[in-house]
This record gives sequence, C-alpha cells and structure tokens, in this order.
Amino acid sequence: MHSELLISQADGRPMYLQLMEQIRRRIAAGDWPAGYELPSIRALAADVSVSVITIKRAYLELEREGVIVTRQGKGSFVADGADLGRRLQQQDLDQHLEAAAELSFVLGLDAQELEARVRDAYRRITKERA
Repeated sequence: MHSELLISQADGRPMYLQLMEQIRRRIAAGDWPAGYELPSIRALAADVSVSVITIKRAYLELEREGVIVTRQGKGSFVADGADLGRRLQQQDLDQHLEAAAELSFVLGLDAQELEARVRDAYRRITKERA
C-alpha cells in the first residue's frame, strides 16, 4: 500500500526519524505535493510494521516543522506553501554541508580548504551537466 516508506533495522537512527526523512524527501522531490493526503497513522503503522506511537511521533514532529498539517477527523496532509519543497531541499543541503564541515574538521582541513573542495565539486557537476 505505502511500501515506498521503509524502516531499516540496520539504521542507527530512531524509526520516527527515518520516517520523517523519507516523508520530507517525498515532498521535496515533488512526489507528494501540497494538499497530498498522507496515509493514516494506523494504516502506515501496519504497512511499515511499527507502532502507532512511532508514526504519531513522526507526524507530530513534521507538523511542528510546518511540513504537514492535521485536520481533525480528516487526516494529515502536506502543508500548503509554494516554497516547501525548496525549503526542504535546502535543509537537506545544510545537513550535508554540516557533515562535510564535521569531516573536514576531523581531517584537519581549514575552512579555505573545505571551500576550495566544494567549489571544485560544484565546477565538476556544472561541467558535466553543460
């Protein structure tokens, strides 16, 4: 039914965080546009074999972030907002950049070296797509 959302037991993150990330990615990619009705808490819990509490926590956190809205008696929906997908993509980029900064710190690289590597990577990507 909603098998596009999967929980990995090998992933060290809590299940609700895995679900939140996957839902954000679906929205950011445009697979789930504004107004899209998310699976009910009970249906999704049964489909991905987790507790209702896990799904409820993921939905509550997404609602706090403004990613989804819940209408009493109607269900949960992707929030309206023309820039929601772009905002989620930017959050994803920020997470990757923070991970890169953390790794560069561990490797002893300074900010200028990290910036140079990011610029080089950007040049390679734009060259490949030109």
